[in-house]
Amino acid sequence: MSIYNKNINNIFFIFLISHLIIWTVIPSITNNNLPLDTIEALAWGSNLDWGFNKHPPMSAFFSELFFNIFGSQDWAYYLLSQLFVIISFFYVFKFADEIFKDRLLSLISIFLLEGIYFFNFTTPEFNVNVCQLPFWSLTVYYSWQVYNRKDIRFLDCFLVGLFGAIGFLSKYLFAYLLLSIFILFIYLFLKKEKKFDFKYVIIIEIFVVLLVPHIIWLFQNDFITIFYGLKRSGLENTNIFDHIKFPTIFLFKQIGILIPFFILNRLLIKNIKFKINLKDKKLIFLIFINLVPIILIFITSLIIGSKIRTMWMTPFYLFFGVMSVYLFQSRINTKKIKSFLYCFLFLFFFISNTLCLHFSFRNRQKDRLSW
Repeated sequence: MSIYNKNINNIFFIFLISHLIIWTVIPSITNNNLPLDTIEALAWGSNLDWGFNKHPPMSAFFSELFFNIFGSQDWAYYLLSQLFVIISFFYVFKFADEIFKDRLLSLISIFLLEGIYFFNFTTPEFNVNVCQLPFWSLTVYYSWQVYNRKDIRFLDCFLVGLFGAIGFLSKYLFAYLLLSIFILFIYLFLKKEKKFDFKYVIIIEIFVVLLVPHIIWLFQNDFITIFYGLKRSGLENTNIFDHIKFPTIFLFKQIGILIPFFILNRLLIKNIKFKINLKDKKLIFLIFINLVPIILIFITSLIIGSKIRTMWMTPFYLFFGVMSVYLFQSRINTKKIKSFLYCFLFLFFFISNTLCLHFSFRNRQKDRLSW
């Protein structure tokens, strides 16, 4: 490994450790109580089953696992959440390294994610959205191995099925990623870029086998989690205007969420110009894992008139940094790297301090209410 790559790796691991420590310590010190979703997951974990009234079982499983190790120490559950975040970052970095073959571009792809508040401000609350993160990145990473190799390996297919199932058992919205990957492989077959390999069946077999206990539980409990999700999307009181209103609100919210991300990008890019080459296999893969899941959830809202709650989108942007850098890599101005890093560090510490103030204010409000 060259000194250049070694230095980039060191910076990356310093970032991961800093992220882990800061976002574990701040809520541990400033928050008097665990977030409600984390408390709920712990309550479910005390009576583990293959599902619960609101969600599939994985968030409860991991909460219970940490409870058995650390007991009722609040910091442990903030640590759990951050472990899930940095594992997802690690596999995004590994994936980016295979796309770019350039560690600096891979590092920039990760730093860009600091401009998306799903990966910082909301992470102290371990819930079903955070629970999806590592399995989303792992599913994408091993799907890339299947997609990119001429000789498909059994292990890669097994791992896609395994992590895809765990992700789906974290939250049903994981299905949008799985459906996007499925469409991608169908697209490849239609284009005759790959011959059908029966190893693909392994993915489906592993996925289905791991889901069987949960499916049995669903039948035994009248599909309670599915009806809860439909209720949360507001389908009970939908009307014709909701088919336009909710998708429009969704689009504006996503643009608002991504403003800091766009600012970080603009600091690096000379001119916002790019070409889409549909023969570029890397670009096709990036489109399918980044844009297609969002398009599918938008179409769902458009057709059935459902609300899309902001936090549901938590894992959807994990690979946006990679896609952005890939599209604009020829226009990245290396002279502006310092400005980019200053802005990144400002966001990193500004958001952490904002979280500190947020918890302090919330605790004061609770104290006043209890008084």
